[in-house]
Amino acid sequence: MGIISWIILGVIAGFIGSKIVNKSGQGFLMDIVLGIVGAIVGGVIFSAFGATGVTGLNIYSLIVAVIGAVVVLWGYHAFSGRRA
Repeated sequence: MGIISWIILGVIAGFIGSKIVNKSGQGFLMDIVLGIVGAIVGGVIFSAFGATGVTGLNIYSLIVAVIGAVVVLWGYHAFSGRRA
């Protein structure tokens, strides 16, 4: 997957994950970063359970990335002391 695809997936996953976790975004750049990290974390989580991780720019990969972004955002808020 190319860098542009990761950025697009990261923006979408970060935005959706932010809305799920705390109803407001973290800011455009932080949404991208957390979304990309979330896509990686989601891929690792899904791979650990025997499923396929992020496979490209498609709906399945978006779901994996959003789940990963929610996990990353939950951890981010837990460690930064912010509460949703």
